[in-house]
Amino acid sequence: MRTVRTGPQAFTVEFESEEELAAEARTNLSAGGLRLPTTEKLTIFSRLSLLLRLAGGGEASATATVVAPLPDGVALAVDGDTGALVETLRARVGGPGAAELEEAVEDIVEETGQGPVRDNVWDRLRSITRTEKLLLAPKADRVERAILAQDNDPQVLFLLLKNPRLTADEVIRIAKSPFLTFQTAEAIVKSTQWLSNVEVRVALVHNAKTPVAFALRLLATLPESEVRTISHGAATSMALKQAALKKLQGYS
Repeated sequence: MRTVRTGPQAFTVEFESEEELAAEARTNLSAGGLRLPTTEKLTIFSRLSLLLRLAGGGEASATATVVAPLPDGVALAVDGDTGALVETLRARVGGPGAAELEEAVEDIVEETGQGPVRDNVWDRLRSITRTEKLLLAPKADRVERAILAQDNDPQVLFLLLKNPRLTADEVIRIAKSPFLTFQTAEAIVKSTQWLSNVEVRVALVHNAKTPVAFALRLLATLPESEVRTISHGAATSMALKQAALKKLQGYS
């Protein structure tokens, strides 16, 4: 496990393998704790911001309290559901999100000839702080945006929508994100430019994180084939499925 201080009260913790994460999950995370290896002198009961990463996998943000000194670091009490943190780290290892991201980045690299800098971009975005990501999102270039669009920080996704160079394909990727929030969905729905794209509307309706009220509003604008798909079981809520069935009756 590697630990890097990224701010006065902030650390990045990277698990170097799935086995290392599993061991920490068994011994500490399952009980709401975390062993933070560090030579830093941290005050008991001080609050920390953490960015947890799994090498080759995902990342998750958390807050924690220093509760005890250890021979090689400190013991932390982590806020919230630590089981969910572990699942977030594991979920993107080799999963469709990772493959989609790699394909998107490769397409951009081929189109723009940025191959020599691609690895540098990956490394840089994996090492910057959350604040730096939030500042970068509204002005990021295409390779940076492709990576940030897969971020698990909802605020990063929201600020990407402020980027004037954002393309329809990138908005679709954000609309499909499992980290979509009401704020981000609302920003897309309020944009005449993005909502004019049927694939954006379809992505929102099929995302379980899209508020039901938005999904119901968008349902009326979808092609009959999509409405039929939703009525046959692809709905994210019973209200949406019932609305789709009612709309299909109107076609007959």
